[in-house]
Amino acid sequence: MDPGKSARSDVPTKDKLADFVEEYWHFDNIKKKSEAQFIRSYCSWAKKKGYHQSETKARAIYSLAHDSIPTLSSRAPSTKMLTLEAVRVLKEINRTLETILTQMREIATSLPEYDVVRSMNGVGDILAVRLIAEIGDVRRFHSSSALVAFAGIDSPPFQSGSFVGSQRNISKRGSSLLRKTGYEIMKCLKTVKPTEDAAVYLYMLKKETEGKPKKVAKIAALNKFLRIYYARVKEVYAA
Repeated sequence: MDPGKSARSDVPTKDKLADFVEEYWHFDNIKKKSEAQFIRSYCSWAKKKGYHQSETKARAIYSLAHDSIPTLSSRAPSTKMLTLEAVRVLKEINRTLETILTQMREIATSLPEYDVVRSMNGVGDILAVRLIAEIGDVRRFHSSSALVAFAGIDSPPFQSGSFVGSQRNISKRGSSLLRKTGYEIMKCLKTVKPTEDAAVYLYMLKKETEGKPKKVAKIAALNKFLRIYYARVKEVYAA
């Protein structure tokens, strides 16, 4: 059961799905309430935990609970024990991830490029660390095109004999984690809508007005973002 598409937070120890399962560890905990009662209960729980209170989401969860067929009975003591133990282990993993992320931040902030990367629109504290970690030392790339190729968002050559294809998808040959991080940065740009240093954001909007699907526009903007990243970080090391 998904209590919300944004169940995962950028902060590992803030896990909406784990918190939800801990509160409503079986379908019966939902089904025994009326819809109105569950909506109030869900919104109260969300407010207490610091999550978005959505009556629409609560209705969807309530409907899903009534349509589902559980494999384990809520009357069996082991059901609650096993479910809560799984949540406990997950939260312990989240705490470990938080520790690792804190150490990564300490390392990243000591790097010459950190302030430059952090100042780029769409890049927050966590995404900055992830971005630097996935790219590594930018000097290992001979050009911005090499960095784009490493991310796997370049278009591979497509030809047979004298025919050269013009409709090509991204290669996806490089780092899938860098693509994911970059895509999240593009989503942040759409949310923030920057007015200063907005070349990447405006390029994304331009592609959308040209009729490109939003995902394609984000990938095109990510290509531009990585080229700017390359130029700015290289300048830091050249100084």
